[in-house]
Amino acid sequence: MRIDVQIVNAFIDGTSGGNPAGVVVDANALTAAQKLKIAQQVGHSETAFVSASRSATIKLEFFTPTRQIAHCGHATIATFALLRQLGIVGEGRLSKETIDGNRDILVEGDTVFMEQRAPTYTRVSVTSALGVQALTSLGLSQAQVLSGLDPFVVNTGNGFLLVPLADERSVADLKPDLRLVESLSNELDLIGYYVFSTTTQIPGRHAGARMFAPRFGVPEEAGTGMAAGPLACLLHDHLGVADLEILIEQGRLMQPPSPSVIKVVLDVAGGRIAGLMAGGTARAMSSVRVEV
Repeated sequence: MRIDVQIVNAFIDGTSGGNPAGVVVDANALTAAQKLKIAQQVGHSETAFVSASRSATIKLEFFTPTRQIAHCGHATIATFALLRQLGIVGEGRLSKETIDGNRDILVEGDTVFMEQRAPTYTRVSVTSALGVQALTSLGLSQAQVLSGLDPFVVNTGNGFLLVPLADERSVADLKPDLRLVESLSNELDLIGYYVFSTTTQIPGRHAGARMFAPRFGVPEEAGTGMAAGPLACLLHDHLGVADLEILIEQGRLMQPPSPSVIKVVLDVAGGRIAGLMAGGTARAMSSVRVEV
């Protein structure tokens, strides 16, 4: 059976860059094994599969080249942007059914936002055995960590280890030991590491980050909405960022660069983050045909 897969770059920064995802717009007849095989042939960090839903606008499943995952930010943005361009969905409030429940989607013009939950935080002291292990896996010293802030595992739907560094140069120069990153990600049940500084290349943005997820077959990716949400929460709750609309740069420091920008809108009630919407724009780039 031949399957057409659209390649859509999500979180594009301006008119280029972004993070490519595969999108299969009609996956009703596909099995989980076939979806994994397609994702492996497409070769991008995630491929999204659209099928009919009785409880949401669409059912959306995500596969990396190695396994299924519950949520994927850039593939969600890519999918709804593509469906909007094809006239399958309109603007306004929509929803996606996932293996982890339903989530709200908002389409505003050419921008797509997805719902994430209120954050949970687990501090990882840089002096603890776990903290030392994390820094070792990144080839970092304690002196390179942002003064006054330890790494945190933050979860708004998926878990990420957020590592704050003192400056952009430290983020750019990272040479992680991906075997060790994968081992700790397995131990802590993480999607991966999101390493950041508050230095940005574009003025007015709040942080620049790099994402490493070897546990899911992704050495580094250019734009990660499910990690940008937790980072926005950390910036607000632990670094004193008062803004409720937060912009995260990603992909500019990877090689080769693929600039991405993710916008996160925080929902704050009673002094606490009750949830958030993370999003950006996307552009269909090409299509590929695979055999299953």
